[in-house]
Amino acid sequence: MDIVEQLRQDYSRFPQNQSYELYTPDVKFKDPLNHFKGRDRYRQMIGFIEQWFIDTHMELHEIERPVADRITTRWTLHFTAPTFWKPRISIPGRTELRLNTQGLVEAHIDYWDCSRWDVVKQLWGG
Repeated sequence: MDIVEQLRQDYSRFPQNQSYELYTPDVKFKDPLNHFKGRDRYRQMIGFIEQWFIDTHMELHEIERPVADRITTRWTLHFTAPTFWKPRISIPGRTELRLNTQGLVEAHIDYWDCSRWDVVKQLWGG
């Protein structure tokens, strides 16, 4: 199975059973809240999402490989926040994955199509 199809399957079951072997041990990760290096740290972040967020679903809108060393995706992350009023949160965004010469992900960069403030407003019902 090629990497694009493996990633498509990962999105469909996110955050469970992710294919961490697709990432280099020193993968660089960045999103509007985090910036770190390392596959183990990436696994911990996904584990945090799996443990604390409720009814998490990653809706994949598009995945493509425009050039050999890049994969891009468009998605919307949906989850219920772990607060007593349990608001449903949706974060639309996109990901750019950079691949090394062995075809492993060496950089995973997420961009949100909304501000962090927009996410906070959803948390408070706005």
